[in-house]
Amino acid sequence: MRLTPALLILSTLPLAACLKAEEPAPTGAGDFAAYCSGCHGAGGKGDGPMAATLGKPPADLTRLAGKDGKIDMARTMSKIYGASASHRGDLMPEFGPLLETDKTVLYDSGDGIPTPTPLRLVQVAEYLQTLQAR
Repeated sequence: MRLTPALLILSTLPLAACLKAEEPAPTGAGDFAAYCSGCHGAGGKGDGPMAATLGKPPADLTRLAGKDGKIDMARTMSKIYGASASHRGDLMPEFGPLLETDKTVLYDSGDGIPTPTPLRLVQVAEYLQTLQAR
């Protein structure tokens, strides 16, 4: 039996249905939308749908930058990661375990020391830099 091009294509459809579609790589904007916007709002101003239910208003993340227009990346990533959440007395959850993947990068947060850091943590912090009020 000779397969025509149409039959050849149709014969591969069942196989294609078995293949899992590859998910897109996480981004800082995507992780912010998934993990942060509920409290901080889509634009980072602290006006997310969950903000009114919190005892303390979420931070306005558009105002993190200093006079130079840049945010303190080490402090920001520490806050996002949440390693000291229980000692801060705030409501910010620990996102470290969610952002840890097998992918780390050497990242210099401003102290001159490249440190192995979860890529997704860096991406979220760098996304926050784009939200800064101009």
